Amino acid sequence: MDDRLYFRQWLAGRDFARSDPLARQMVNFVYAVGDRETGRCMLVDPAYDVDDLLDLVEGDEMEVDGVLATHYHPDHVGGDMMGISIVGVRDLLERRSGVAVHVQQDEVEFVKKVTGLGDAELVTHSGGDVVSIGAVDVTLVHTPGHTPGSQCFFVENRLVSGDTLFLDGCGRTDLPGGDPREMYRSLTDRLARIPDKALVFPGHMYSAAGVATMGATRELNYVFKPKTEQQWLAVFGA
Repeated sequence: MDDRLYFRQWLAGRDFARSDPLARQMVNFVYAVGDRETGRCMLVDPAYDVDDLLDLVEGDEMEVDGVLATHYHPDHVGGDMMGISIVGVRDLLERRSGVAVHVQQDEVEFVKKVTGLGDAELVTHSGGDVVSIGAVDVTLVHTPGHTPGSQCFFVENRLVSGDTLFLDGCGRTDLPGGDPREMYRSLTDRLARIPDKALVFPGHMYSAAGVATMGATRELNYVFKPKTEQQWLAVFGA
């Protein structure tokens, strides 16, 4: 499957949206996951400059036919929030009609409010659902904490972790919908089945590297140092 899997990692402000100062500041990653044989792929969290992203995909002789959204914040899906407006999935759908946006069911109302999309454009999921792109299967892992419907994507021993887990740290829990107790459970229980040899691809480049193994992340990331929920909440509870 590695020969068939299409997987790309692009950094906002460097690989695309180079002229956007907010993109350079926020250092979001956008991912493309697809099937080389079918030439189809999905974008994970497309924001800032969808034209650049479509050009990158087309340069690889692939075509976008879906979006996988980790959560509703505009730096991941675009839209308007707290006085900030960012290009994202709404703009992508204007350029590629029929593209489905896959969201976790607890995130639907947030995504609709921020992006202006309606039910017709969204495909809702529960944790454990599988989205197939040709012969490539992506397992959706519901990881609330940063937001109620945050989700990670596991494909071919790769975990695209959004703002649930960074290589150093984890997503904030003091924003609307955040929950430190749920974040602890996501990190220690819901992601427990991800093997140590899996590669972690985070939602932001908040570390020197853009990828690390799950084992190294568990060993070195300070969010895994507390050994009980009580200890974790004493350090990270909002």
